[in-house]
Amino acid sequence: MLARRPRKDGTEVTFVLPGEDPPGPVSAVGDFNNWRPGLHTLQPRKDGKRAITVAVPANTTQSFRYLAAGDYWFNDESTEDRDSANNRLHT
Repeated sequence: MLARRPRKDGTEVTFVLPGEDPPGPVSAVGDFNNWRPGLHTLQPRKDGKRAITVAVPANTTQSFRYLAAGDYWFNDESTEDRDSANNRLHT
């Protein structure tokens, strides 16, 4: 699931996943971090889910995916817009 919050100088995007599915560390990886795993690792929240918030420029389209342990790439099922194998995020 994605949550967006407009900011004066861009948009904050929060990436949210269930707490343990898939197990192990999961990173949000995409255009916003030059596809570098480990920079935006989702962290546990009090509600049992895990999340990370990333600042991205406003009025852009960002491609992204999640990367879990064991080199397991997967998409955010809550987003319908895709670019080939990647999700697309519009800010």
